Amino acid sequence: MPMGIIEEQLVIPAEHEKNVFGQFDQFIKKIEKAYNVTTVSRDGSFRILGAAPNVKKAAAAVKELVELSKRGNQITEQNVNYLIAMNIEEGDNTLVQLDSDCICHTINGRPVKPKTVGQKKYIDSIRSNMITFGVGPAGTGKTYLAMAMAITAFRNDEVSRIILTRPAIEAGEKLGFLPGDLQSKVDPYLRPLYDALYQIMGADGFQKNMEKGLIEVAPLAYMRGRTLDNAYIILDEAQNTTPAQMKMFLTRIGFGSKVVVTGDASQKDLAPGVQSGLDVAMKILKNVEGIAICELSSKDVVRHPLVQRIVEAYEKYEKRENSRKTEHRGEQKGERRVRRERS
Repeated sequence: MPMGIIEEQLVIPAEHEKNVFGQFDQFIKKIEKAYNVTTVSRDGSFRILGAAPNVKKAAAAVKELVELSKRGNQITEQNVNYLIAMNIEEGDNTLVQLDSDCICHTINGRPVKPKTVGQKKYIDSIRSNMITFGVGPAGTGKTYLAMAMAITAFRNDEVSRIILTRPAIEAGEKLGFLPGDLQSKVDPYLRPLYDALYQIMGADGFQKNMEKGLIEVAPLAYMRGRTLDNAYIILDEAQNTTPAQMKMFLTRIGFGSKVVVTGDASQKDLAPGVQSGLDVAMKILKNVEGIAICELSSKDVVRHPLVQRIVEAYEKYEKRENSRKTEHRGEQKGERRVRRERS
């Protein structure tokens, strides 16, 4: 064996091999490429060969996947990508620790758990603060996890009702001409909230609680003038609120209530020149006791891996554009200064 190359042998139980390796060994190939190692699986033994630091990290990732599989999880590409991005060391147990925190189960019995460290911090912030701002790109689970926490609190009688709201702002389209009453016009804006409720609570359970007034899904404008006691309140798509709307919403909160505000600052649908209430609130309230601001990133995206790549590509593009604009403004200032000096 060449100098500096080591070998580590792991035991992967036969019943977990398919889950850990992935279809056509895609997960193991991904680990090989990421850590620049070679793997050999033969006669029940699994060996990893390569430079010592790389082998240790690759072995830690494989052990983590084996442990997740033993706990009954279906290994996904997102799990593998996240382990590689975290670049874990031996004994870190990143995903295994996250796997032990089950928020609730869906109507189909699937456990709802945080899948990244960022999501875990978000959940812990919601548990320990009266108001939590969850800010991050699409696919980071901001709304879904907040919904799971709300339903769990409702089932445990920690709150007497759930109130879900979002601003009815059109994403570049005008829907006012559509037929139907007010409810049918605003329903499209609230559809993502309904979807999460159906998945966790079931359509029948949701409908019964909705009819009793224990679950309310409404546009943000309906919140004015109300005091919301003993309720779990989720404001979704908060980047589309104005500062006045955000202040109105946050001052509705009464005793025994918990609030989660979610939003993605990169997807505003406000008119040009209108400041986002989410941006303003995060600046004003960042040091207020009882309020937590949890920022999720592209690493916390748990949708299809392509979504993560799209988010990262947009982030890089926006950074380049901002840098280019800053340089351009600097050049313009320099030119103006030179003209003044000449005159």
